[in-house]
Amino acid sequence: MARRTFFSFHYTADVWRAWNVRNSWVGKPDHIDVGFFDNSVFEASKRVNEDSLKNFLRKGLENTSVTCVLTGTDTWQRRWVRYEIARSILKGNGLLTVHIDGVRDRYGYTSSRGYDPLAQMGLYRTGGSIYLAEWKGGKWVKYSDYTLAIPERDLWFAAPKTDNVVQISNHCMAYDYAQQRGHANIGGWIETAAGLAGR
Repeated sequence: MARRTFFSFHYTADVWRAWNVRNSWVGKPDHIDVGFFDNSVFEASKRVNEDSLKNFLRKGLENTSVTCVLTGTDTWQRRWVRYEIARSILKGNGLLTVHIDGVRDRYGYTSSRGYDPLAQMGLYRTGGSIYLAEWKGGKWVKYSDYTLAIPERDLWFAAPKTDNVVQISNHCMAYDYAQQRGHANIGGWIETAAGLAGR
């Protein structure tokens, strides 16, 4: 069965790096990326309104089993990357971080290492219900783009027991594309993420 993967990344800063990483993966048998969007499509959707963009991203995640967060310098701060992570959790997708700061851009430059976006989002329990949180302004706050409770049965990892935020990264693997031979190994990393989520 084909492995369908959604690639999440910071479009403006990292689209060249992300494109190269994606191409090293999608050229292999049974690898399909239904969630890799051209920047013009993303920008056009964003210009309509926020609800349209959210719907666009949700549709992009349909029929995927893994979300691969391609992480550059500022990816961790991007609102729509966080939304893609949140929707991936709700959908039950496997998740992984692949740092791409060591991948050269179209001008031959690398960038500086950014924080893991999966460490900037988490879950907590309050009043018996589970909610998403995000690291914002130097503290954990309730995630504002999805405020409903998350059914514990929908999580593929252990649910938090208290109101202390548990980072999503605690349940996921992170890799360095340049240092860990990502061109040869990213397929295995994605399969590991799928296996952890039972997908």
